[in-house]
Amino acid sequence: MSTPFQPGMTHELKIKSTPEHSARVFYPHLPDVFATPFLGGLMERVSAELINERLQPGEQSVGISMDLKHTAATPLGMEIRVVTEVTSVEGRKLTFRLEAFDEVEKIGEATHERFIIQADKFNARVAEKARKK
Repeated sequence: MSTPFQPGMTHELKIKSTPEHSARVFYPHLPDVFATPFLGGLMERVSAELINERLQPGEQSVGISMDLKHTAATPLGMEIRVVTEVTSVEGRKLTFRLEAFDEVEKIGEATHERFIIQADKFNARVAEKARKK
């Protein structure tokens, strides 16, 4: 199978953190700072964006793993920058190395895996599972 993905490919995403990104969204007794789940979501998004630019019609990608370290707190209102790099391509499985930064320092890093799927087959399996409940 020929693949348009190669190790070394990169993509970057920047967002301005807002009150909606607070850890308190998940639990009110947490600090009012940029939340780890949002950091993980941005890491997934930037990697999916890299893939989506090169998918064939009918293909999508799904996340299958993430090993995330959130190493520094970010005050709300700061810009967050996340960079992803393809480190491995094994058929339809891609592995990424990610780093995240706020306006002052590095705030996190992760290894993330995504799998390229055929959307119609995937959606049919999900619909079948929903019928079993």
